[in-house]
Amino acid sequence: MSQALDEKAVEKLLAECEMTTFRASGPGGQHRNRRESAVRLRHIPSGIVVVATERRSQHQNRAVAVERLSRKLAARRRKRKPRVPTKATATSRERRLAVKKAKGAVKRTRREAADQEH
Repeated sequence: MSQALDEKAVEKLLAECEMTTFRASGPGGQHRNRRESAVRLRHIPSGIVVVATERRSQHQNRAVAVERLSRKLAARRRKRKPRVPTKATATSRERRLAVKKAKGAVKRTRREAADQEH
């Protein structure tokens, strides 16, 4: 599932992005606490933001973030299939009407019982 991006595609994508680094929270000890290894990429044209904090290395986090961003952009470019309108089958229509009739009959009996009380 993971598509390996070539170096030119990565550079082109990073040119369209604003990259910020910050300290990641969570386990990892002093390497994680002392270094700004977490990466946030913001794709300026689309406004999509991805964050990678799971690795100790900033370079690895940047690679993960670029991969996530490219997947999100690919999903955004993908055309959705148009919905094909369908009709209810005759049997389902009959079933629906039978349920409505049964409910109406129950309500009718309630109304008749209420009228007899008064």
